[in-house]
This record gives sequence, structure tokens and C-alpha cells, in this order.
Amino acid sequence: MYDVVVMGGGPSGATAAEDLVRSGHLVALLDREGRIKPCGGAIPPRLMQDFHITDDQLVAKVNTARMISPTGRMVDIPIENGFVGMVDRKDFDPFLRQRAVDAGADYHVGTFLRIDRDGGQTRVVYREKASGEEKELPCKLVIGADGARSRVGKAEVKGWDKIPYVLAYHEIIEAPEKNDVYDPVRCDVIYDGAISPDFYGWVFPHGKSASVGMGTGLQEVDLKKATADLRAASGLSDCVTLRKEGAPIPLHPLDKWDNGKDVVLAGDAAGVVAPSSGEGIYYAMVAGRVAATACAATLASGRVKDLQLARKLFMKEHKTVFRVLQSMQNAYYRSDNRRERFVSLCHDIDVQRLTFEAYMNKKLVKARPMAHIKIGIKNLAHLTGLVSAERV
Repeated sequence: MYDVVVMGGGPSGATAAEDLVRSGHLVALLDREGRIKPCGGAIPPRLMQDFHITDDQLVAKVNTARMISPTGRMVDIPIENGFVGMVDRKDFDPFLRQRAVDAGADYHVGTFLRIDRDGGQTRVVYREKASGEEKELPCKLVIGADGARSRVGKAEVKGWDKIPYVLAYHEIIEAPEKNDVYDPVRCDVIYDGAISPDFYGWVFPHGKSASVGMGTGLQEVDLKKATADLRAASGLSDCVTLRKEGAPIPLHPLDKWDNGKDVVLAGDAAGVVAPSSGEGIYYAMVAGRVAATACAATLASGRVKDLQLARKLFMKEHKTVFRVLQSMQNAYYRSDNRRERFVSLCHDIDVQRLTFEAYMNKKLVKARPMAHIKIGIKNLAHLTGLVSAERV
């Protein structure tokens, strides 16, 4: 009888499993294995600090972000007093899973089928990969961290199907040497409707390789063609392609993360990917941690309402940032004219500093109120057309 079965071995599930084991609980971690999520791989210093990730897990350190507008305007934003770490999910996810196993989690490889509750006992039923047989994991609680198309969420949590998504696709390529269009210590973010009419494209360095991709919520967009066009525009068409990956990315946290009795969701299954930026690794790991906290509280108190702590704890710290990012996406991603203005706004030194302070520390910085006021005025001027997008 496990205290908790964690379904999904990505950053969220692996974090939840490790936290629960280290707090003295009996945990099973169930994962499909073999699937690599399309991901730029950026992780901020706060993630490395909060989750004890050391430099040896990084494939690159980025010190500059380049914003590229529909007309080709480029704005380079330096990362002052730090860096953004880059990981490759094909290596990072197995590392996190192994860390949970080393801490004491029982690891099972297979596909989730259903949750049975005959006789009042909760049992996770899965198909074991090695044998092909149906097997059961009896438990008290379940964490569904099985991704954006969560089978646990679909079966157990009301309203799960209401999350908006973008479809993300990327290609991992052999990275070229530094040249006029590619820099191994710079992330390029492309705000161009020709690449993505409603989101953005990216070129992120991964050391010896690089991630080139884009996202969109529009079904009529050909993701592979858009990525090919992005590679051509970035001078990367001739680079060897190592692998290709695609998956949906949720853009809004669920209103309810638990089923009111024995299941709580985490990570992409709960919709915790940041709007506008699409950043997910840090928030997935935080969601795994708060899901583990909620399960520990429920096991200690016997009150199933304590499962609600997962969402409450997450939103208490990150709700405002998510709202600001959603407003930014709604305001600037709707047309190339708006995207042009957004990149123009990024020239502002106050915007640059506060953006990266918020990214690195994962909170809105309140230390410079006048900077916030100035940014608000400039933002309003751009959105109303009072200032030309050509002005810097």
C-alpha cells in the first residue's frame, strides 16, 4: 500500500515523488519513458537554487536574449549579474527521475489505464511496458503529473478539458559555430506572424546542439513548414537534424486541481505553463512540490480538502505574474503591428531590467516603483499608437 502514486516522471512528477519520499512517505513513480517533450530548456537561477540543480546538468549558459520583430528589428537584452541555464530534456528528465529513485521512490514503467476503487481501496491500474500485463498499485492518494493530455485529469478532475493550448514543435539540430546569425550564449525569440501568427518562434542554444521551434494555437498553421522557414531565416537550414518533437502546451492554470477525494494534478496536467513566454520547467517543478505538500497534509490530517492546498499555494505566489503575462500575450500577440511595438518597447532599459529580474527571481520586483510607472506609461503609449513603433 503506497501513500502516493505519482503518475508521470517529468520535472513535476519526479519532484513530487522525491519530496514525498524525503518526507517519509512510501511512493511509487509510474512513467511511460521514451517520450521527450519539445522544450527550449531554459531554467532560471531560482530553479537551480530551489531544487538543487548544479552546473553539471547544464548544456549551456546564456547571457543574452535577442528579441526579433516582424520587420527584422533586433533588440539584445543582456542578462546582468547572472545567466540563464539551458538543459536538454532527454537528459534532464531521466536525471530527475533517478534522483527520486535514489531517494527511495519505487519506479514502474508503463502506461496509466485507470483508477479503480472497488471495495473502498484506491488502485492505479497500468499496463507494464516490459510484460504487457495489467498491474495495480494500491495507494491512498494519486498525483497526476502526466502532461498536457493528462489521462488522470481527463478521468478524474471536472473542467480539465477547458485549458487553452498552443501546439509546440521543435527540431534539435547540430549547433554551428558562432556566426552572424547564431550565438551559443544567446537565446533568440522571434515575434513574427510569418513564423507564428499568435505565439513566437525560438532558437535556443544547447551546447553542441540547439533547439529551433515555434508554437501556435491555430490548427491551420503547418508547424513543420514554419520551423523550416525559421531555420532558413536563422541560417540553420544546412545543420544536421538530430530529432524532432511536438506536443501541446497549456496556457492557463486549471480552476480546480483535485477531485475532492484522492487525486491532485500537477505540472502541465494542471495547466501551469506561463502565458506569453511558454516557460514551463520551473512552474512544473513548483507544482510538483506543492502537490507533494498537499498530499502530505492530507495524509497527516485525513481531510481530503487539504488537497486544495496545491493550487492555493501555487497561486498565492505566482497568480499575479501569470495575470501580467496573460495580459501581455493578449495585448501584443494579436498582430504583427502589435508585435513590432512590443519589440520596440523592449529597447527600454527599465523594461529590460525588470523583465529579467522577474524572470530570474520569479516575482514582480517592487524595489523601483518609478520604473513601473514609466513602463506603464510607455506600454499605454504603444498600445494606443501614441508613439511610433519605429521610435526607440
